[in-house]
Amino acid sequence: MTTTTVSRTQDLSEGALGMALLDIERRDLAAARRHLAQATVRGVSTGSNASLFHGAPALEFVLARAHAAGDAVRSAVDRVVDARLAAAYRRQAAGVLPHLAEWDLIRGLTGLAALLLTRRPIAPRLPDVLACLVVLAHPARGDGRMLPGWWSPVGPDGKEMAGGHGNNGMAHGIAGPLAVLSLALRAGVSVPGQEEAVGTFATWLDRHGAHYWSTAAHLDADQPPKAEPARQSWCYGQPGIARAQQLAALALDDPARRRAAEDTVATILTDPLHLARITDSTLCHGWAGLLTLTRAVAADSPAPARFTLIIQDLHRRLAADWERLPKPGLMEGRAGAQLALHATDTTGWTRALLFT
Repeated sequence: MTTTTVSRTQDLSEGALGMALLDIERRDLAAARRHLAQATVRGVSTGSNASLFHGAPALEFVLARAHAAGDAVRSAVDRVVDARLAAAYRRQAAGVLPHLAEWDLIRGLTGLAALLLTRRPIAPRLPDVLACLVVLAHPARGDGRMLPGWWSPVGPDGKEMAGGHGNNGMAHGIAGPLAVLSLALRAGVSVPGQEEAVGTFATWLDRHGAHYWSTAAHLDADQPPKAEPARQSWCYGQPGIARAQQLAALALDDPARRRAAEDTVATILTDPLHLARITDSTLCHGWAGLLTLTRAVAADSPAPARFTLIIQDLHRRLAADWERLPKPGLMEGRAGAQLALHATDTTGWTRALLFT
């Protein structure tokens, strides 16, 4: 398998792979083959940028939705996983704080765990990846103080930030490990300390989850400051975090946490002020993501009917707006919006967002 980092077509978020995901869900395999050919024409990355959303792991995820991921692709992904684990072990041995790309959903080990969890039988490397995520629950020393083990020494944009930050979102923050560790527990896959890590991450988000991310000043305060009004979405904000919290509650059999998570989704998505801040129809941060998330929350709720009108409203908003999206791809484009409108998950495509 050729290694390259040039082509964007192998990018699940914006490239042809994301469009193939829609084709496969629609059972349009001829269109899927065309998009897959486009995605792989310049090779497939197995380098340091390979992740659930790029390169060989992204290709495996899409092919597996059509039960077509062969040994060559899986072997390439295994090499990616081994390299990422080795890098994480070196970082841990050095006693330095991690960067988000080591462990987050989009670029890191959380996304690789989500992929490995879809394999049948379960991938032998999955426990090692889960164990690396569990280590994030252990406090670490940085900047002369003890910090959460997932604390990044830089800001969310990768640039220098005094005191670093703790990211809370589903796409790049600790809600991602919380969700995938919880999904693994529900699938009967566990490693030592996994339930405790789920509890640690969930408790952190109880306190800090109203913020996109936490700063050193938040750690020093008796209570985190009240969050500024912000767009609420899957990638950042309380809806994505609430789904992770619901999954944690289901994994730990915690009815109070489940009710709180479901209440958060229902409250935010019936609040005109929150809804007014949603400005597009994308999966990442718009109506499509909120619609798909709410369907998943409802499916796992003992009272799914409370979400019926919310789902209808989100569907109406998405249907009225999705064709205006300028991009064709999955996370910020028309393919993702159409997947949400299609209202099915027969292929398991929603695992890429840790909804299921």
